[in-house]
Amino acid sequence: MAVLIVIAGVVAVVLGGRTASPTTAQGPPHFADETTTAGVSFTYDGPFRFATGGGVAAFDCNGDGRAELYLAGGEGRAALFQNESPNGGALAFKAIADAATDLTGVTGAYPLDIDGDGTVDLAVLRSGENVLLRGLGDCRFERANEAWSFDGGEELTTAFSATWEDSAALPTLAIGNYLKLDSTGDTTFDCADNRFYRPADGGTAYASPLALSPGYCSLSMLFSDWDRSGRRDLRVSNDRQYYVNGEEQLWRVDPGTSPRLYDDADGWVAMQIWGMGIASYDLTDDGYPEVYLTSQGDNKLQTLTAGPGKPTFRDIAFRRGVTATRPFTGDVNLPSTAWHPEFADVNDDGFADLFVSKGNVLEQADYAKRDPSNLFLGQPDGTFVEGADRAGILSFDRGRGAALVDLNLDGLLDLVEVNLGAPTKIWRNVGGGDASRPAAMGNWLELRVTQPSPNRDAIGAWLEVRIGDVTRRRELVVGGGHLGGQLGWVHFGLGPAQRADVRVTWPDGQAGPWQSVTANQFAIVDRAAAGAPRIWQR
Repeated sequence: MAVLIVIAGVVAVVLGGRTASPTTAQGPPHFADETTTAGVSFTYDGPFRFATGGGVAAFDCNGDGRAELYLAGGEGRAALFQNESPNGGALAFKAIADAATDLTGVTGAYPLDIDGDGTVDLAVLRSGENVLLRGLGDCRFERANEAWSFDGGEELTTAFSATWEDSAALPTLAIGNYLKLDSTGDTTFDCADNRFYRPADGGTAYASPLALSPGYCSLSMLFSDWDRSGRRDLRVSNDRQYYVNGEEQLWRVDPGTSPRLYDDADGWVAMQIWGMGIASYDLTDDGYPEVYLTSQGDNKLQTLTAGPGKPTFRDIAFRRGVTATRPFTGDVNLPSTAWHPEFADVNDDGFADLFVSKGNVLEQADYAKRDPSNLFLGQPDGTFVEGADRAGILSFDRGRGAALVDLNLDGLLDLVEVNLGAPTKIWRNVGGGDASRPAAMGNWLELRVTQPSPNRDAIGAWLEVRIGDVTRRRELVVGGGHLGGQLGWVHFGLGPAQRADVRVTWPDGQAGPWQSVTANQFAIVDRAAAGAPRIWQR
């Protein structure tokens, strides 16, 4: 059953019947390194064409509420690990061998319920044919390319995103390709076009894909309702290492028409970066998502310049303290190489934090080789401060994909980080304590949003959590990051608050009612069910 965590050193205050707002930032939590004991012995590796890959998908495939891990293998085989961690205890996983999931050439994967049957599926990205795997329950999968008429292509795929348009039975998919492959499977130095998939006539099979051309060696994609219009456009981040006249891209996606690129006439400002990953979060509390873009050298944090009228963004990374141009330790005089960005509240103080994985591409002499990942801790004034070394996650392995996810259902977000040529790292968040005596740092909520098929997980919805005078907003998306994503519980830190109000604006724009939920619980907001969110029993 759900158990309230005793909050060490934190007093919840209710003033005049209202929940206290978060006002004080906590320091970093402690992460216990359980790489060698968690049962996940796995390394992503391979020749040059796999250097820009290495993703992890986190999702529940057996219905017990715990997130399993699917890890890309590069030249070797990918692997699925079943989560057997006890509530609040040490992390424990068991490898599940299956020909359907043990694919070679995998660069990354994203979980989503493609056919709306309530069982999670997987989009597996590869060097070669991409594969859609249909979930059969109990962490078993089957190939579904033929059943869904999905053309998996034969390129080097390094980006993915998905959304639902109107009432379509299947999601719209975008696949980002990197360098073209030659007849032997080796990379050329030409960027491949990207692909855009819609269901045929609204049915349960895909039409032939459209080319999103030109392609500029994409490394991340994200469907997002950046202007809160109800339309979800496609942002694409591209690696300028291999293009001359290219740029970052934003495709306007109107249902029933071909996507078109925004240009300067629309207010889009051209920008060239070594684009690696995308993360979005409403950091300014104005209802619109900011966008963090990882790169080599300085990273970008973009916010709308003058509201949603035009897709014109300005950079606020320096002001917020997240440019992360160089390593905070290690090769501090050389530029960094950043990959996976992810916003989440790792210390449950009510302020969004930002994890950024880092690592040299291979052996680039002009870039840092000792280049540790960042853990930026959010502050009340909207800035961020570095906390990775104090949190215990300092590593000089070449980081790639990652996931912040509550693996043992204790309200604290654990960390999984894929490395190139080194073992995948598993860290358990033990809050203000240690591995033998974890201690919570603040209150929290974990929420799951569901609605009737086809879009069972309400991808495209906005989830709002009101904590006193503060409202935190998360857009439910599939895509972004670096070659991996999550599906399941959405975590919110509440700081000192003992309860919060929750509201969902559904993908069709209809807003549900505000509903009160007590802190330190797992709650399900079901559009088809009347009444308050259902408390899930651990």
